[in-house]
Amino acid sequence: MFLLPLPAVGRVAVRRLGVNRFWSRGFGTADMTKGLVLGIYSREKENDVPQFTSAGENFDKLVSGKLREILNISGPPLKAGKTRTFHGLHEDFSSVVVVGLGKKGVGVDDQENWHEGKENIRAAVAAGCRQVQDLEISSVEVDPCGDAQAAAEGAVLGLYEYDDLKQKKKVAVSAQLHGSGDLEAWQKGVLFASGQNLARQLMESPANEMTPTKFAEIIEKNLKSASSKTEVHIRPKSWIEEQEMGSFLSVAKGSDEPPVFLEIHYRGSPNASDAPLVFVGKGITFDSGGISIKPSANMDLMRADMGGAATICSAIVSAAKLSLPINLIGLAPLCENMPSGKANKPGDVVRARNGKTIQVDNTDAEGRLILADALCYAHTFNPKLIINAATLTGAMDIALGSGATGVFTNSSWLWNKLFEASVETGDRVWRMPLYEHYTRQVVDCQLADVNNIGKYRSAGACTAAAFLKEFVTHPKWAHLDIAGVMTNKDEISYLRKGMTGRPTRTLIEFLVQLSQDSA
Repeated sequence: MFLLPLPAVGRVAVRRLGVNRFWSRGFGTADMTKGLVLGIYSREKENDVPQFTSAGENFDKLVSGKLREILNISGPPLKAGKTRTFHGLHEDFSSVVVVGLGKKGVGVDDQENWHEGKENIRAAVAAGCRQVQDLEISSVEVDPCGDAQAAAEGAVLGLYEYDDLKQKKKVAVSAQLHGSGDLEAWQKGVLFASGQNLARQLMESPANEMTPTKFAEIIEKNLKSASSKTEVHIRPKSWIEEQEMGSFLSVAKGSDEPPVFLEIHYRGSPNASDAPLVFVGKGITFDSGGISIKPSANMDLMRADMGGAATICSAIVSAAKLSLPINLIGLAPLCENMPSGKANKPGDVVRARNGKTIQVDNTDAEGRLILADALCYAHTFNPKLIINAATLTGAMDIALGSGATGVFTNSSWLWNKLFEASVETGDRVWRMPLYEHYTRQVVDCQLADVNNIGKYRSAGACTAAAFLKEFVTHPKWAHLDIAGVMTNKDEISYLRKGMTGRPTRTLIEFLVQLSQDSA
């Protein structure tokens, strides 16, 4: 990734959360190692009494109004995302955490471009579940809060930590739906969040563990266990050479770690001949910058430069678990970008799969080099559409920060579909320009057909997208630059500090909506 230095980000930990652990519901037998998370809304007017959710009301009746009583004397009304914990109220629950949901009945906020009610639930439930975890309680029942899917997402995303390599780990908390609410929606939320957590795990893992080969093996295992309608090809260097992917190989040759071209298929459509949707993800498992080496500060974050591959593969695994009636293909060129005697040098010219020559003036603009060949290959499947995701440019982070994924697309239809999905998930997208203005800055090249960096310092994310466009002929293509949403410090309250796995849930929701449209 051609990246500007980022502020330091602490390491985080993962807890792998399988779907089946979340299915139980209702009051169990007396169990003092179980917590309960219940929601309460903000007051509509100054003198109103804050209203519990229906589950909260039922529990309050069960304890003869004690919950309301102690809540009233424990402090001011709870604001959105804030929590208050009480102990010993009921024999089935050692602790009850009341969480603030904000105003009741709020929907889509056109200024924020998300569903405010769903976001409030995710944030509140995540905060409540973490309170339970801090008390070292291993099981929690969660109030659906009027949207069981959003509640499940808040629980599973909020509890997630990557601690695979630590001896001392936090208590693993199993979250379950409370009451007899919408179990199907809860399970769907668990699946969406688990998909994002898979991407987080892949991105957070250190580069010496998460090599191209290891990444491919993990995706193969996850996809094959998700559905029998899948196929995985882990293509070696010899295959990449046969495909004449000279641009990809020019990046890979700088490292002793062998490259892999991962190709995954999910055939969910009842009509086997249905054209597939092709997802392409940048898979740089470590990016030193190559000969154009990066500053050492925060270079460790570049273990997540395969975030594009992680998110698109995790989305396809999730689509397979959902048994969506569509055909999907995922393509991930995987390698390291390292400096060595064999590495690309500034000024080198390489040839892509479609015959175009590329002048490599900056070896740290390597993501676009490996994507160029993958995008060319994507066209061989005669797809309905092509979407690529990549932690491509530091300029994208400067432009939008962690607020939204930048989307560059030649199709307004495709943009609208991605936008509609992002409103539901709260993992937002924002359309960026794909003007000829930027194309001119990359095709004006001294030695080759196209340069891997723009003529000017300005608009680096836009010139990177313009470069990719030179390898796309399909009329429905979108490039998602996810560099700005790669990490979380404290911006998204229901994600802990570290790698985010964004925008996996938006990609899953996009596929769900598209499969419903075509049904």
